[in-house]
Amino acid sequence: MIAQNSIQEVMNRADILEVLGQFIRLKKRGANHIANCPFHNEKTPSFYVSGAKGIYKCFGCGKGGNVVTFIQEHEKLTYPESIRWLADYYKIELEESEKTPEQQQQQLAEESLRILNEWAAQYFQDTLLNTDEGQAIGLSYFKQRGYKKDIIDKFRLGYNPEEGHAVYKAGKQKGYSAELLEKAGLVKNRNGQYYDVYRGRVIFPIQSMTGRVLGFGARILKSNEKAPKYINTPENELYNKSRILYGMYQSRQAISKLDECFLVEGYTDVISLHMGGVENVVASSGTSLTEDQLRAIGHLTRNLTILYDGDAAGVKAALRGLDMALGQSFNVQLVLLPEGEDPDSFIQKSGAARFHEYVKENKQDVIGFRMEVGMRDVGNDPVKKSKLVNEVAESISRINKAEDFALQDHYIREASRKLSVDEAGLVNLINKYIRERIDQESRQKRTTERLPEQEAYPEYDTITEPQPEIQKKSSDEAQEWQLIRVLIEHGAKVMEGYANAADFIYQRIDPDLIETPMARQLFDIYFAFREAYQTVPDMSYFVSYPDQQIQQQMSNFMQAGEDVSPKWKENYGIETMHGDLNYINEVESPVAYFEIKKLKGIQAEVWERIGKEQDPTRMAALMKKFLELKESEKDMLKRMHTVIFKMRN
Repeated sequence: MIAQNSIQEVMNRADILEVLGQFIRLKKRGANHIANCPFHNEKTPSFYVSGAKGIYKCFGCGKGGNVVTFIQEHEKLTYPESIRWLADYYKIELEESEKTPEQQQQQLAEESLRILNEWAAQYFQDTLLNTDEGQAIGLSYFKQRGYKKDIIDKFRLGYNPEEGHAVYKAGKQKGYSAELLEKAGLVKNRNGQYYDVYRGRVIFPIQSMTGRVLGFGARILKSNEKAPKYINTPENELYNKSRILYGMYQSRQAISKLDECFLVEGYTDVISLHMGGVENVVASSGTSLTEDQLRAIGHLTRNLTILYDGDAAGVKAALRGLDMALGQSFNVQLVLLPEGEDPDSFIQKSGAARFHEYVKENKQDVIGFRMEVGMRDVGNDPVKKSKLVNEVAESISRINKAEDFALQDHYIREASRKLSVDEAGLVNLINKYIRERIDQESRQKRTTERLPEQEAYPEYDTITEPQPEIQKKSSDEAQEWQLIRVLIEHGAKVMEGYANAADFIYQRIDPDLIETPMARQLFDIYFAFREAYQTVPDMSYFVSYPDQQIQQQMSNFMQAGEDVSPKWKENYGIETMHGDLNYINEVESPVAYFEIKKLKGIQAEVWERIGKEQDPTRMAALMKKFLELKESEKDMLKRMHTVIFKMRN
């Protein structure tokens, strides 16, 4: 078990902007940063990160939390695993109490594939570098390709011995079961005998964006027509080919910094480009582009440049996947390398400077490229031309007209001219594809439960902070959460006549009026901390609180700009103001609300007694008391109204 002081050290050191910046492209907006949400598909950013508060919140799908919950959710880790990931990132040595055998067994069950993959990657690399066979066969192959020690280490390259049971035997000696070794794709069972799947092959570990080994690619070195050149890990809980891009871990920072991603086909293309100094590159590993892969790239950049060799069939197959990129508002460009060259061979022969020069000279947009490739085959064949016109129209229909109207209009005119078709007819064809896609999406929405896309909130870009769920809450609940927010954010600040703002709240508010269970829990936790340590807790204490529901609630405080007391404006003309310069007003506003609430409660009790009272003298006294309470309420509202409007002037 990780010691609490170590957890707190990790939380104190972890910079949410730095950590999240490893996974998504953050842009400054006001006091916060925004990005496209990594947890659901969207085109307009609704993911907000507050560096000051150490929290994030997506106003599209509702996910939120702190730096630990982000790592948990994004990497599918447990809480302890996320703490260890952050500790490793910041080079923090964790204090841990010794685990019981039961705890060790539970951890092994939860992390079995991750642990096994990490062991296997280390085993393959040790075999490559430290055995005679590994050096003679595997290392010789990599040296022939020009790979030096730093590149081998960077990509954790390895070798599986030719002997058919080496990994199986070593894995069993380490305590891994045959079933787990098979599930990870390292061995197979044939007639009751287990043998190594990757025997005699060089190994390319496939890593997640955080560096965890998800699976392996393996290349055969001997000539064997019956065996495939490359084989990969089978699909399992960690390895999903459609979601993975090879080289993303090594390339993510360069992609974000340069705001461009090169996409290639194979492992060696990525490695050779890195070796040549081009580090903003990933590989799709032979698959057509998928939405999950595009989403991963889109977190870092919207500029995608795809490098192809001269194989026409491969280019046509790949083009089918690019409409998705257009639909997700990527700026997609393609570069066709010289005949007989691939990215690996080209950069090794020409170097990085010539590579960049060639890319700059030969970049083409995806629509223009599709037309150029298609026209080579069309000739005078009207059927082929009709097919090409439909393909181009469908591609153009993917472009978001609202966001990229000028771009869509440009492609329509260019396609009409190059394909010699009527522009109005082409527009009608494009609109047909748009209608068909909308109809299909509508049918899907009716049959499956889906989160709303960001387009459902057209007002989003016109407001400082989005305003979701809070409108569904009652006025009392909203004020209770407003009270907790200002207590946590401003509790330590100066309040005239009191020790601080927290003391002002404590003395003026009856906590029994807080009816929302978690709000009351946070109120009690706050003042229990004050009592125990003679100081008030700050936001980081609650952001890193072990209760995940409390962590989630902290992320909801990102929406500090909403109107939490609409009835005040309706009934009394009072407007609530926000912002650090107005923290006194922010503190006084919910306090006054609760004081009025308490006053109204007393009024209700007195009125109830008046209705039951039979004695005229006592009834007169109660009526006098009721009128005094109403007058107090009026004075309180008047005083609050005056304070707020003085601050506005």
